[in-house]
Parts: sequence; structure tokens; C-alpha cells
Amino acid sequence: MKGVIALLLAALCFEGLNAECPNPATLKDDYESKLCAQMFEDSSYYYDESCTGSFFYVYPGEDTPIMPRAWEDRISSLVVGRGCSLTVWSKTKKQGYKKKFSAGIVYHLKEYKKGLLGNWNNSISGYYCTC
Repeated sequence: MKGVIALLLAALCFEGLNAECPNPATLKDDYESKLCAQMFEDSSYYYDESCTGSFFYVYPGEDTPIMPRAWEDRISSLVVGRGCSLTVWSKTKKQGYKKKFSAGIVYHLKEYKKGLLGNWNNSISGYYCTC
């Protein structure tokens, strides 16, 4: 039994390491509904290993000025669907710094400047997504 559990854990770890960001042109949820964006908890130094960890779906027209507590300031990578744009804020209630992401893959939010010295890694506290 211990061997089976160890094998399953190893498979899960390996799967997470080989993650690949979803294609913005075909971004859909588990039920094939069109998504505006998908946000991920983790990113990696290696682009092909980004978009890992927990994630959540953002649907067209979704307006969330206050992120759920479990997700506030935890986003490290994201994908915005084709024909969509995602606007994010660094503080709740659409305050603080603001950044608009167009369709595409953002492998590392730390590569996007926020203010004079900061970056967008683990800094999203609200968002609005349109398609």
C-alpha cells in the first residue's frame, strides 16, 4: 500500500512539473465554456513549467473588486483568452496600481513592473475581465 501511495504522489509531482499554460485561443473551463482568463498560483523560472499550482477560472464580464481571501495576493501567472482583456488592481475595491493584460500568456507576473520598485507577482487584489 505504501508503494502505491508513493507512486501516486510521485506521478502527481511529475505532472505538476510538466505543466503547460493553456492556449489563449482555446481557453475553456472543464465544461467547454469560454473563459476570459485563467489565473495560477505558481510560476516557474522555466516558461514551460509555469501556470502551475492551484488555479481558478475567470468568465467573460466577471467583475471582482475584492478577491476571495484565499486568492488575494497569490497569483503568479495567468492566461487571457483571445479577444479578451483582464484589468487587475493591487488593492481591493479597484484601488492602488492598475494593469491591463491583453490576450496571451503571462508566464511570470514578476516581470511586469508595478510602480517604481514593485512587480505584479502575488499582487492582484481585484480584477475585471471583458471579451
